[in-house]
Amino acid sequence: MDQVPAGEPVLAGTFTVNGHPAVMLFDSRATHTFLSKSYALRHGIKMYKLKEDYHITAPSSPVATGLMAKRLKIDIGPESFVINPVVLPHQGIDVILGMNWMVENNAILHVGSREVQLKSQATGKILKVHIPEQKHLEATVNTTELQEIKKIPVVYEFPDVFLEELPGLPPDRDVEFKIDLIPGTAPVSRRPYRMAPDELKELKTQLQEQLDKGFIRPSSSTWGCPALFVEKKDQGAKRLCVDNRPLNAVTIKNKYPQPYIDILFDQLEGAKVFLKIDLRLLSNKNQGRIYTQNSLLHQIWPIEYLVMSFGLTNALAFFMYMMNSVFMNELDKFVVVFIDDILVYSKSEEEHEEHLRTVLTRLREHQLYAKFSKCAFWLKEVSFLGHILSKKGVAVDPSKVKDVLNWKQPETVTEIRSFLGLAGYYRRFIMDFSKTVKPMTSLTKKNAKYLWDPKCEEAFTSLKKSLTSAPVLAQPDITKPFEVYCDASGNGLGCVLMQEGRVIAYASRQLRKHEANYATHDLELAAVVHALKIWRHYLLGNTCHIYTDHKSFDSQFCIPSANQWPSREGKSNPRRHVESLCINLFHQMG
Repeated sequence: MDQVPAGEPVLAGTFTVNGHPAVMLFDSRATHTFLSKSYALRHGIKMYKLKEDYHITAPSSPVATGLMAKRLKIDIGPESFVINPVVLPHQGIDVILGMNWMVENNAILHVGSREVQLKSQATGKILKVHIPEQKHLEATVNTTELQEIKKIPVVYEFPDVFLEELPGLPPDRDVEFKIDLIPGTAPVSRRPYRMAPDELKELKTQLQEQLDKGFIRPSSSTWGCPALFVEKKDQGAKRLCVDNRPLNAVTIKNKYPQPYIDILFDQLEGAKVFLKIDLRLLSNKNQGRIYTQNSLLHQIWPIEYLVMSFGLTNALAFFMYMMNSVFMNELDKFVVVFIDDILVYSKSEEEHEEHLRTVLTRLREHQLYAKFSKCAFWLKEVSFLGHILSKKGVAVDPSKVKDVLNWKQPETVTEIRSFLGLAGYYRRFIMDFSKTVKPMTSLTKKNAKYLWDPKCEEAFTSLKKSLTSAPVLAQPDITKPFEVYCDASGNGLGCVLMQEGRVIAYASRQLRKHEANYATHDLELAAVVHALKIWRHYLLGNTCHIYTDHKSFDSQFCIPSANQWPSREGKSNPRRHVESLCINLFHQMG
């Protein structure tokens, strides 16, 4: 019973089973009452072995099951009922109330008015329960996505992880979202924005849907932020948002650190099979409860969210913390998490099957949901965070580079900074990046006159060309020696990290003011120290061969000229960056 043909006498709504939200389908075509096995596992519902297997005819294919659950309490409207459902292994909906239950409770479906007429088990009176429309039901029960899920190994076991909409309030989590205000802050309230009649109509519809799901409730708070609509890019529909800027301004910022992208990718050495999962965290705000006032003002009535709303300042930090907690045991082994994006990598298909099942089980256990249309499974090559990942290494994603290639000549300092910010995301792929962009960065200095000269145009064009021909960077293997090539000039410092003839990363920077007065050998030393500082996490404990075109360095200590530098202590002392490393220095004609 995992598929419902259009036009059949069925209704669906969100109710509770043993106190847990569940999507229930009232289906007069089903002979028995059924429970999803994934739902039972997720909520710790005990299952019992039947003496004989049930053979059930479903629209998609016959199903056999030998399990059932006993005396589950379901709440429908003001009444409670007890069910003993048969457990189905791959049911796309939580509970199906079939004909046996309807006969027992004198249930009559009124499809037009979306009502179920029932006989109270306690009083014997007839009552009617209105069932709010479930827009996610069609996507959950009768969609192409569900058919596609069934074709994918392992994934077909977890259809409940790919719901189109959340079935109800998220569970209480170990990590909860809170809004901590700056001490002494007075309540902030803004007047609602004006809306057109069509927008007001849509506002009423969406608010009623969220009220029915329990995501919001009426509020008497002295806090309030105005509501507004933002159009969804992929659907053309309107998404209800809250202008939380006044609230964000007085919120204590969560400083949970974001990881370096290149460090995340360093884990992938030897990986050959990949998958990526896009969670409904940013596209569906309701995966975290909120425990501080987050009120919404509009022309209908003031309400407050019981779940996270869009635009809260600490949302991304909360997601990172929550996802790292969920996958604590899998991180750095076969899982990479960045906010709402999950990457799973494996060295073989057998290993990948185990990893995939583990990750989907984690999502099921924590009632986290993914957007199937943005997920990809069993890949030899995957696009992730603007990069193409494969067994060959890491490459620039051509679809992301298009924005750089189509960028028009900057006309203001702000536009230069925007361009360099986007291009700088891929600086580890570009040799001498800092030297190349120096004419452009000079225009961003304080009190500098904005003059776009031929040197700037050459740098602008050269940077675009470098991105189109960027190499595939190899993944570092810490069991093998590294090679570092260093060079320095009056324009800046440059270095390359390599292994077995393949580039792992490029690095460069412009000279600081005091370095402009350095002698040649000191500039060369500065390039060596710069490379050892930024790649220390690769080189520590490994053999490193350093190649430079200056002969004055002592191969044992690498820094004789450092004795001539002013006395330095702590982090600024160049000896600190080399004495703990096993390095060999070689001269290379440059």
